[in-house]
Amino acid sequence: MKKITSFTVNHIKLLRGIYVSRKDSVGNEIITTFDIRMKKPNTEPVINTAELHTIEHLGATFLRNHEIYGKKIIYFGPMGCRTGFYLVIHGDFSSENILPLIKEMFEFISNFEGNIPGASAIECGNYLDMNLPMAKYEARKFLEEILNNIKQENLYYPK
Repeated sequence: MKKITSFTVNHIKLLRGIYVSRKDSVGNEIITTFDIRMKKPNTEPVINTAELHTIEHLGATFLRNHEIYGKKIIYFGPMGCRTGFYLVIHGDFSSENILPLIKEMFEFISNFEGNIPGASAIECGNYLDMNLPMAKYEARKFLEEILNNIKQENLYYPK
């Protein structure tokens, strides 16, 4: 079988950041998939499921309600390796284009207070597996260490 695109990225050299994972044509439209890499693969501990799940609920809610991008959001969800998230957006975007939105989302998550959206037995299949304090910690850490001081090496996949 042919390797899928994400398995061709050198994860040993991959840093935390925001990367264009792929661009797909659907008819005359472009769909852009972003790799939001919060943890350096195979180097630092991955994100625990409770905070990953919380970031997913908060991030998806924020993105789908965003005044500018809300109608363009197709998907936001965790990577199976638990080192970050995939964001799928309708349109042809670069990492630089999307950086302000991602910073805004992580600011929202890191400052969130109150009930986590969709965190009830009626709305979620595993609603008890949430950890807001650690989700806020992980969001703040990524925002301060990477997003607020982004470099080219955090925006383009390593060769």
